[in-house]
Amino acid sequence: MKYVQLGKSGLRVSPICLGTMTYAEGDKGNHPWALDEKASRPFYERALAAGINFFDTANVYSAGTSEEFLGRAMKDLGADRDSLVIATKVHGAMGPGPNQRGLSRKAILQEIDNSLDRLQMDYVDLYQIHRLDPYVPMEEILEALDDVVSQGKARYIGASSMYAWQFAKLLYLADLHGFTRFASMQNHVNLLYREEEREMIPLCRDQGIGVIPWSPLARGRLAREWDTDTERSETDQFGSTLYLDDSDRRIVEAVGAVAKERGVSRAQIALAWHHAKPGITAPIVGATKMRHLDDALASLDIELTDEEMKRLEEPYRPHAIAGHG
Repeated sequence: MKYVQLGKSGLRVSPICLGTMTYAEGDKGNHPWALDEKASRPFYERALAAGINFFDTANVYSAGTSEEFLGRAMKDLGADRDSLVIATKVHGAMGPGPNQRGLSRKAILQEIDNSLDRLQMDYVDLYQIHRLDPYVPMEEILEALDDVVSQGKARYIGASSMYAWQFAKLLYLADLHGFTRFASMQNHVNLLYREEEREMIPLCRDQGIGVIPWSPLARGRLAREWDTDTERSETDQFGSTLYLDDSDRRIVEAVGAVAKERGVSRAQIALAWHHAKPGITAPIVGATKMRHLDDALASLDIELTDEEMKRLEEPYRPHAIAGHG
């Protein structure tokens, strides 16, 4: 495995991040397709054996059970904690109370402790705000995150989907007040949704921020023929609102054509596109079948030609902003 820098930070991560929303108690959230603990364990084992050191979860994934599964897997498999990069997130509702959600100082300081308890770890490597909270002053958010780092509970901080002007303001305020700066941006990027290329990715490149896209396979649409349904596609409420434009179909067909010519899977081509894009550090890949993880690893060995990149990108048409809320 060839490791890469997370932006201009000193943190080195595998160019594939294993997303663990898929590994949780499916009846404790909106993810009925999630694998239970026993079924998920081989994926952690395979990832570690392949050299993946980067794992992403969130407190809100199936009421915290994703964090629990991840923590126990790393412990039971004897993973070297010093070699791991564990990322989790804060923002979503974790209870019925008015302060059990969002990014208030109270919520952030409470939720980092709750996440560490579930992970059975003393610290996380990357603590991310899952979305921006418009009801909390940015200075309050930044100061609380700075305290999390100062207390040794997180090594770095990251952000997720928002408008570029909002992220630029956060970076400015962090510099102004001497708070810990964001090291990463986890945003919505794939061949079917490239709006982040307009402002967010150029901002991140300019500021030395690592980009770790979520949904790099567009909820699986890039990995199969357009009209094929899966259990997830039939139950994924959020995903059902994305990728419906006619240009999306033409892109999926282009992925299929390039994959057929190469003799590889569609997923390998769609992920290889990420590896070829300047500014993208590591796409976050979910896997419910072992071939999903094998495809992600195999994509690292594919170098797309300029002509192939053009074929994949040419059908794209502007999309409405999706994923910021």
